[in-house]
Amino acid sequence: MKAFVFEGPGAAAWQEVPDPLVEEPGDVVVRVDAVTICGTDLHILKGDVPEVPSGTVLGHEAVGEVVEAGPDVRGVRPGDRVLVSCITACGRCRFCREAVYGQCRGGGGWILGHLIDGTQAEYVRVPHADLSVYPLPGSLASNDAVLLADIFPTAYEVGVRNGRVRPGDTVAVVGAGPIGLAAVATAGLLSPDRVIAIDLATGRLDAAKHFGADAVALADEDPGRLVADLTDGLGADVVIEAVGAPETFELCTRLVRPGGHVANIGVHGKPAVLHLEDLWIRNLTITTGLVDTRSTPTLLRMAAAGRLPTSPMVTHTFPLDAMREAYDVFSRAADTGALKVVLGRPPHDVVSLRAADGA
Repeated sequence: MKAFVFEGPGAAAWQEVPDPLVEEPGDVVVRVDAVTICGTDLHILKGDVPEVPSGTVLGHEAVGEVVEAGPDVRGVRPGDRVLVSCITACGRCRFCREAVYGQCRGGGGWILGHLIDGTQAEYVRVPHADLSVYPLPGSLASNDAVLLADIFPTAYEVGVRNGRVRPGDTVAVVGAGPIGLAAVATAGLLSPDRVIAIDLATGRLDAAKHFGADAVALADEDPGRLVADLTDGLGADVVIEAVGAPETFELCTRLVRPGGHVANIGVHGKPAVLHLEDLWIRNLTITTGLVDTRSTPTLLRMAAAGRLPTSPMVTHTFPLDAMREAYDVFSRAADTGALKVVLGRPPHDVVSLRAADGA
């Protein structure tokens, strides 16, 4: 089969690799029908995630069909259409028993496209399948469902829930990329008084309005003044960092009110200064986190019911073998207007390639 393989900082290629196989009794092999690219993949390519070894197939989000299942798999079977979660969960370790799947110590956590081969391929092996893939309702299109593999649960769990958004709150989201837009949308589920989106790109701020932002501000035009004006000088109750840069994290700590919450979602490749000389007296709660995906079943039901704005998030689609072009478009979002790019098989190609290969 072919896959998009990381070859070291700045280098990756769509190339032939061995077909994945069921290696453990709880594994499944999924034929990938739709896959997307995450900002974390760009961080890996930049060298910001040094634990990813050269030769790893990238990607941790996909929709596809189960083609093989190990003897211990009970939740799905060959022929089932499934969502491949960005988080793998063994279900037995201390953290999994507490539903903190992102910290799994039993061979799970964020492993796809990180510690083992990932989803940007024609096929992917998924360990611990019973807690790591989700059967999909037929009504949910693949391009919509694939957004439930990572960005929506991440925005909701690490941003909205960790930030403890409550009815009547003022919520500021710094960064209106895909994760930030998903945070805007899922914050709205909890009836805040207002949601303010902050970004450097006017196009993304326009998108934020579509996803539910009540006010927007350009990051280089004193967003603190807008937040202060809308809160009588108090500051936002919850500020969500959705970029992963030192300057945006520090901005978040300036926008939040005393006693408020800063919820960091962004993947940081450089140190950020924590100004405790200013913050120690302000009773702040600052949270970080890796998504656990415990909310995925709920979000899937909401998406199937049309309660999540998934379709507008997908701005570009490509065939599966156009991975290099898709990365280029996604990495130049300021020029291309890309939010999420989705790559998929042509409809005629969805019948078993494995069978055609003699697998």
